[in-house]
Amino acid sequence: MQSPRPDITDRSFRFARGVVIYCRRLDRTPGVNRTLATQLLRSGTSIGANIKEAQAGQSRADFVHKASVACKEARETHYWLRLIESTDPKPTQELQDLLDEARQLALILTAIVRNTKANTARHAA
Repeated sequence: MQSPRPDITDRSFRFARGVVIYCRRLDRTPGVNRTLATQLLRSGTSIGANIKEAQAGQSRADFVHKASVACKEARETHYWLRLIESTDPKPTQELQDLLDEARQLALILTAIVRNTKANTARHAA
């Protein structure tokens, strides 16, 4: 039986896939959209890559560092999406969904980092 809530690895992968598809559309539009698409593509796809790296971390400190990088990438992605939204005369539902998911990923990753640090401190005491 599959869990009703996808784990962060699957969720970040699906998000990255959505970012790639959205960026393909942006890339077809000449001008600033291409530049923004490049920035969005880099940060949006690196979230999941950093999560995978964190899961393979050699220590708790390594895990926290890489999960923190994933969290920063989620925040950066949210920034690029907000910028696109604010300059688009007709923002799409797809953009709104990506914005919401980037925000949620950042919140989840913030909680993971905070909890891991707290657990590490508790075990060290």
